[in-house]
Amino acid sequence: MVSLKHTIVAQVEDKPGVLARVVGMFRRRGFNIASLAVGYSEVPNQSRMTFVVEGDDATVEQVVKQLNKLIEVVRVSDISEQEAVYRELALVKVRANPQTRGEIVQLVDIFRGSIVDVGPDTLVIEVTGDENKINSLYELLKPFGVREIMRTGRVAMTRGLAGARASEGARVRRNGTRNTKMSEKSESIL
Repeated sequence: MVSLKHTIVAQVEDKPGVLARVVGMFRRRGFNIASLAVGYSEVPNQSRMTFVVEGDDATVEQVVKQLNKLIEVVRVSDISEQEAVYRELALVKVRANPQTRGEIVQLVDIFRGSIVDVGPDTLVIEVTGDENKINSLYELLKPFGVREIMRTGRVAMTRGLAGARASEGARVRRNGTRNTKMSEKSESIL
């Protein structure tokens, strides 16, 4: 059994309690969320959730099926096998004295990050990239003394029109009605 990190993107209704219901479904089914990022989408009153789930193909298939059963979920896609752009944002607070600041700034420049706060004995660094880039910078900063780190988790978007085309199809709900609001709005955007 091969356990890989899969990226699942869900378009959900932007209503109170939706996040709790989605996370509750993961908990009840025993699925582990390695990363979760949620934010507004291009469609009014809908949010996009990006999950990173560790497991084999059967586990991920089950996650997608269970998410599709939730009324507030408009669309779910496992984009792990698709051409996609993956990014993560990290803020890192690191100890810095006058002797080490220059070296830290050089490292941050190499990783195309930026210094967003300067304190008497710390720097706060912002860096965006894939998981490996964030991990690499973190490892290089550890010898200076990392005081805090905050990571957003993975956000992802398919390249080209792949994601836009997927939103054109409506999905049948449990009660037999079709969710056509999403497809009508997507068509007007395209």
